[in-house]
Amino acid sequence: MPNITIQAETTIDPISLIGREAGVCWGADITNAEKNYKRGMDCLVSGHGRTWEYPQVYVVLDGYSARVIRELYTHIGGAPTRLQASTRYIDYQKGFGYVVPPAIAKDTQASEIYADAMQEIKVAMQKLEALNIPREDCAMLLPLGMESKVVLRTNLRNLIDMAHQRLCTRAYWEYRRLMQDLMQALSAYSDEWKYLVDTYFVAKCEVTGFCTEKKSCGRKPQR
Repeated sequence: MPNITIQAETTIDPISLIGREAGVCWGADITNAEKNYKRGMDCLVSGHGRTWEYPQVYVVLDGYSARVIRELYTHIGGAPTRLQASTRYIDYQKGFGYVVPPAIAKDTQASEIYADAMQEIKVAMQKLEALNIPREDCAMLLPLGMESKVVLRTNLRNLIDMAHQRLCTRAYWEYRRLMQDLMQALSAYSDEWKYLVDTYFVAKCEVTGFCTEKKSCGRKPQR
C-alpha cells in the first residue's frame, strides 16, 4: 500500500512563515504572531507567489510506481530536490513490489497475465545474476510498475501548481491518488496546512472557471 510520511523538517506554520519573511522586506514588526499570520494571508490572497516558496515540505513517498515518480519530476521547479531508491545498490532480484492498475486488478485474467510478467522479470534477473552480470545491469529489466521510494523536498508554490495540474480528472490516475494522499497527510500535519490544502489545492478549472483542456471531462465549460 502506498504511504506518505510528512517529515518533521516540514514548516509547521506555513502561513505565518510567509508573513514573517514578507514582513522583513516590508520593515514590519515580525514579533507579533497575529500580524504575521494576517500578512501571510494577504500574500496568499494577493497571489504573491514568490513568498509561497518559503514554506518547505519534506516528505517520503513510499509504494508508488516508478512511472508516477517519473511524472513527479516534471514538477521540479522553485528549487525542489529529491532522492530515489537506488536500482544500482538495492537487490531487486529477491523480488520487488509493484503497482497494479485498477483496470487490471478488476479483471482476473488480466491480473494473472500481469503477475506472471512480473514474476518472469524477477526470474530473468536472477538468471542474469547467476551469470555474474552486475546488479546495476540486471536492474535494466525492472518495470515502470515497480514500487519505489522517494525523499522529496519541495515547497508550497510548487505543490499548489502541481495540484492544479494533477487534480484534473484527465491526469494519470496514480498521480491523482498521490496528490490526494499528499493533501491528506499535509492536512493532518498542522491547521495552517489544512487551510492551505482546502483553499488552494484544487484543479486548474476551479481557478480559471473554465476547462483549458482540448478534451474536457465536462466539469467546467470549455473556453
